[in-house]
Amino acid sequence: MSEICLLGATGSIGSSAFDVIKQHNERFFLRSAAAFGNVQKMVEISKEYPNAKLALFDENAALELKKITGKNVLAGMEGLLELVSDSACDLVLNGLTGSVGCEPTLKAIEQGKKIALANKETLVMAGAIIKEALNKNPKAQITPVDSEHNAIFQCLAGRGAAEVETLHITASGGPFRELPEEKFSQITLKDALNHPVWSMGKKITIDSASMMNKGLEVIEAHFLFGIPYERIKVTVHPQSIVHSLVQFRDGSLMAQLGAPDMRIPILNAMAFPERLALETKRISLPQIQNLTFFEPDFKKFPCLSLAYEAGKAGGARAAILNAANEILANAFIQERIAFLDIPRGIEHCLEKIPEQSGELNLEKVLFVDCSAREEARKFVEKIC
Repeated sequence: MSEICLLGATGSIGSSAFDVIKQHNERFFLRSAAAFGNVQKMVEISKEYPNAKLALFDENAALELKKITGKNVLAGMEGLLELVSDSACDLVLNGLTGSVGCEPTLKAIEQGKKIALANKETLVMAGAIIKEALNKNPKAQITPVDSEHNAIFQCLAGRGAAEVETLHITASGGPFRELPEEKFSQITLKDALNHPVWSMGKKITIDSASMMNKGLEVIEAHFLFGIPYERIKVTVHPQSIVHSLVQFRDGSLMAQLGAPDMRIPILNAMAFPERLALETKRISLPQIQNLTFFEPDFKKFPCLSLAYEAGKAGGARAAILNAANEILANAFIQERIAFLDIPRGIEHCLEKIPEQSGELNLEKVLFVDCSAREEARKFVEKIC
């Protein structure tokens, strides 16, 4: 039985993970659960899993949860790292949203844990640092949870980068794939949150609308699979049945298909190398006759271009991109800025924040992350 540390327990990944755990309670045991600050959902988790250790990143929320449950509740980054370091935990499922997920991933690697990674910001911010940590701790293992990266992982089946010609990361295209460019200035929050396929949290739904999520996934794929950016393509696939593809150097094109259900990649990552049964919709081939694929419009979705540029530039540029995007996407959610202000603000921060000199380390990445957030806040205040 695997003892699970579930980070991001109150979000959409956490919800799907709990369903997987329930379907296989003979195989998975919830050792601990953590979230950012959703007290009410953590109270429900505490009732259902009374022996699970609890942590909340928001220290005030942790105090409130402690009063309600009467249990010891860990708090802050220190609390997350303590859960990850628990010697009884064999697998860390990191479903946290944003940069807060980076340090727990590094700690899990240092502890030699198996990691099911759904926090893309970990590799976007600190991909080179993560790779170095994995080289130093060969016992640790990262299996991707994002449906696209998990699809690539399955298609590769252990084959190395030398055998790969191109990675094709599929994208639904979000709610604006057919919207004319001249109407982007009229996009409202309600429009952006109306995703045609996936049900996700607000921030990641906005990232899907701007296609920043695909930009972040390109950077993540670069570090996960060791493929140069020039050989990583984004392909819009509105049906979201093909979750990604790998073009091999012999001309073979491998794809992973499945229902748009996050429980599938979560179970795959948690159980790897085994495949366990899952109660989910099956794909009926006669019913998917019309699968379409086309290239993204980089002019309509400048966030995608900015991500490629930041990834290729290296250093801490991707950390700036990610931090600025978090602040700007949340400002749009709060209806303080317009949709098009997101890429404008990101570009501003990339131009304004200087590159770090010398070898990149976590301290420098976190400093740049903080600087980019402050610059993005100034941008928001200036245009409000």
